[in-house]
Amino acid sequence: MLISEFDYHLPEELIAQSPLPKRDASRMLVLDRRNQTWTDSTFHSFLDYVSRDDVVVVNNTRVIPARLIGKRRPSGGRVEVFLVRQLSDNTWEALVRPGGRLKPADTIEFGARLTGEIIDEPGTEIRHVKFTCAGSFEEELARVGVTPLPPYIKRNETSNNDRERYQTVYARSAGAIAAPTAGLHFTSEVLAELRRKAHVAEITLHVGYGTFEPVRVEEVSDHAVSSESYEVSHEAANTINRAKAGGGRVIAVGTTTVRTLESSTNSSGQLSGQHGESKLTIKPGYKFQMVDALLTNFHLPRSSLLLLVSAFAGRDFTLAAYKHAVDQGYRFYSYGDCMLIL
Repeated sequence: MLISEFDYHLPEELIAQSPLPKRDASRMLVLDRRNQTWTDSTFHSFLDYVSRDDVVVVNNTRVIPARLIGKRRPSGGRVEVFLVRQLSDNTWEALVRPGGRLKPADTIEFGARLTGEIIDEPGTEIRHVKFTCAGSFEEELARVGVTPLPPYIKRNETSNNDRERYQTVYARSAGAIAAPTAGLHFTSEVLAELRRKAHVAEITLHVGYGTFEPVRVEEVSDHAVSSESYEVSHEAANTINRAKAGGGRVIAVGTTTVRTLESSTNSSGQLSGQHGESKLTIKPGYKFQMVDALLTNFHLPRSSLLLLVSAFAGRDFTLAAYKHAVDQGYRFYSYGDCMLIL
């Protein structure tokens, strides 16, 4: 298959630029894979589709303020550093712009208390940066770092509201550079009601560059998603396995949760508690072992996330549903509406 077969037209005005005033006010397109039908609904109805034997699995990763704006020493030129993956203490792989012009030992200042030194040879915009700071790097990052909103959100600046709204209410394990956006629709009240009705399990996948890295090959079979760190506790694995064995469904909240669950399931269909690096690339033809239903936002054309959704629901059905969502004026991407695929 060609990546061009996973394209669709999206008017720019349908790309959500800000969150709705209320998290749970989003629209929800419900897809029935068996009957190849869909229903226009709202996220308020999500619990209506969850049964008492089901387990809803969420990704509790927490977004760090990964975007840093600094000045190159001594020229004062503007440098943007977007943290991608921690390599060791205070040393990160990062998207650096302008990355190709910076040489080893070049220094970037991010205020009076934090500096970064380029420690690898020029190449792509992915560079290795070693940070030096007065005090805790995590505390300094929280002070000077910026919420890393996606590039299709065209606001000049992020707001204090983004620090709270571009984070799920159940985020607890810091390490992501982008939000698991399907979870942004949940409020504390919805989550509490869900726990009373069904089983809930938390896993962790730290969303990294692999989730939003562009597909740069034409043949889908040639595409590989970069690895991302994940963790499934033994408690979560037991909860999920028991629900599955009892006839309940595993409902994944978000594509990152899908990747974690499928990466942690063995050939016997059992989920095991583990910590590792997911190198799994899910694309059409993949046979799902653990996930039975998926709550997800709408994704970019020609993206690895659209490939994953198409693997789960079928390419033609997925793209037809996307066309319907466009025609009906659904809001797209991170701060947009969602779809529930059953």
